[in-house]
Amino acid sequence: MKRRDLYDQQVIDEINVTPLLDLAWVLLVVFVIAVTAAVQGIKVNLPKAANAAAKIKPSTKAITIAADGTIYLDSFVVTMPELEMRLQAARAADPELPVVIKGDESVYYSKVIEVLDLMKKLEITQLGLVTTKVVQ
Repeated sequence: MKRRDLYDQQVIDEINVTPLLDLAWVLLVVFVIAVTAAVQGIKVNLPKAANAAAKIKPSTKAITIAADGTIYLDSFVVTMPELEMRLQAARAADPELPVVIKGDESVYYSKVIEVLDLMKKLEITQLGLVTTKVVQ
């Protein structure tokens, strides 16, 4: 090899960002899929009913009572005082706030009554109990 070839080489002062952008897009897609899967809700075994309504407004708050008695408000764990505080704030923004209660079929009835009493105390009148339709 000639000595002159070594001196003719130029230093590359650019960084190829295409692989970095590809990585950013892949991470964005993974994040969107993961968040979408996490927001689907809490899995509970709903009681069965002959007629189950299917219309829910987008502003509806969902209260889920799991089999172990844990209370969720839109997939976030809350205590009864936190639930009351958050529902008061939501009701202040929307006086006609619709709420649905999804209680596991094995949950103690007193837990559901406690949530229903809170709805009455907050004067939330648009209330629904979520069930699954009986398959015949």
